[in-house]
Amino acid sequence: MPLNIAILASGSGSNAQAIMDKIAAGLLDARIVTVLCNRPGAGVIACAEKAGIPCQVLDHTQFADRESFDRRMVAALQEAGAELVVLAGYMRLLTAPFLDAFAMRVVNVHPAVLPSFPGLHGAQDAVDYGVRISGCTVHFVEEKMDSGPVIIQAAVPVNPEECAKSLQQRIQSLEHRIYPQAIQWLAEKRITLDGRRTRLAPGAAPRSEDRGDWLVWPPLEQGF
Repeated sequence: MPLNIAILASGSGSNAQAIMDKIAAGLLDARIVTVLCNRPGAGVIACAEKAGIPCQVLDHTQFADRESFDRRMVAALQEAGAELVVLAGYMRLLTAPFLDAFAMRVVNVHPAVLPSFPGLHGAQDAVDYGVRISGCTVHFVEEKMDSGPVIIQAAVPVNPEECAKSLQQRIQSLEHRIYPQAIQWLAEKRITLDGRRTRLAPGAAPRSEDRGDWLVWPPLEQGF
């Protein structure tokens, strides 16, 4: 049976679209039961409508506080039958009522090699700091920002004189690959937790390719 996932998003929906594309191609054994967006007019709404996926828009500014908004989201996601919550450019911290309802069933992708550069501006922070390597991370979500156990990471070199926009684009191209891969591992029930460490059970052979100037670990598998 496909894994029932819900996508939470606030923006253009590029990672949501990458997930939709992998499902449509038969490479990701999941079903998107709903897309929930907290910003009316965000691009992800059109992505969902084009794909024929139910989309709910809940404007967080219409709620008294974060917890009341999160409780409303929990009710909507549970009603939709979500088993895993996928944050795809969702720009709000989740509160305890939400994370308690979906304990270790919320994942996120962040544009930095955590624990370096948490927060909203991973690529810009990497450029400003002058690092030689940046990348992205898929992780479980905890109350603390960008702090949960890591599932998969990708690394790219930061080129001399590179601007944050260019770096962000290269990072995002890998987000679109490692995020669906992580969800597929979860759909296959191959990810387990040992404290803060995630363990990946053996499965398909890693894909064979010339990686060029990027590295992903654990390795991507066929189709990703």
